[in-house]
Amino acid sequence: MAIGEKTSKLVMTAMMMCLIIVATMFFKIPIPFANGYVHLGDAMVFLSVLVLGIKHGVFASAAGSALGDVLGGFAIWAPWTLVIKGVMALIMGLLVKAATKEPTNGTIPRVTAAQAVGMCIAGLWMTAGYYAAEGVIYGNWAVALLGIPWNVGQFATGAALAVGLSASLCKTPARRYFVRRW
Repeated sequence: MAIGEKTSKLVMTAMMMCLIIVATMFFKIPIPFANGYVHLGDAMVFLSVLVLGIKHGVFASAAGSALGDVLGGFAIWAPWTLVIKGVMALIMGLLVKAATKEPTNGTIPRVTAAQAVGMCIAGLWMTAGYYAAEGVIYGNWAVALLGIPWNVGQFATGAALAVGLSASLCKTPARRYFVRRW
């Protein structure tokens, strides 16, 4: 990878981390009868994998999501989020890589049905991960059940937004900056 590509990848990774933090902290809806919230950060998690590829997408997703928790006043969730969102991005990235048969020539792939299924599987992992985290943190598995439908809605909304944003980015002149090596 040339120096210009390394710099571009570093800048894009930092930018995606920032977008994840902003989408997590500032676009949130409190969950009734629970202590958490839903947010638009998952859209940026999915988009970071599509834009950056697996390695940098996982890093941006895990670090950005955990920093969003810390900076947003939910530091107790940060270690859980680091792992859950990192594995979520990894699952999605591996499935996107498997579903992308044609070479992408360094551009964002168009999201296919198989890639959308990858987002759903990654989202189901996230839902299960947060169910386990809530059960441990709250010490009550019944209360943790309240978060499941909200987490499903969060990743479904995030997947829909990521598909739309990815399709839009594919059509821009800036697509050449999205250099990804799967």
